Amino acid sequence: QVQLVESGGGLVQAGGSVRLSCAASGRTPGAYTMAWFRQAPGKEREFVAGISRIGGRTYYADSVKGRFTISRDNAKNTVYLQMNSLKPEDTAVYYCAAEETGTSSRSAILYDYWGQGTQVTVSS
Repeated sequence: QVQLVESGGGLVQAGGSVRLSCAASGRTPGAYTMAWFRQAPGKEREFVAGISRIGGRTYYADSVKGRFTISRDNAKNTVYLQMNSLKPEDTAVYYCAAEETGTSSRSAILYDYWGQGTQVTVSS
């Protein structure tokens, strides 16, 4: 079992920046592929960014590539999402997720553990 707790969300103006954190605890968090997903009102949950177990490989949704950066500090059991050049369409609840098999998936259904989410609202 892995427990995930997100923090860092809030209200930001378009063009601004926010950094989200995901603190992991429980069974060897460093052994999991980690990812961020988001869900806007009335929309399905969508993949945002993922990072491999050691952190050597990162992958992004096209909509955030070049603006968002995912990273992890396994010594602190924390994953980060640095979000720059934010747009109103980035407004959503952002979720941290962990996946056990290391497949670097973009599909939410394959992730085993989820945080409670943190709201990010981008005003125009």
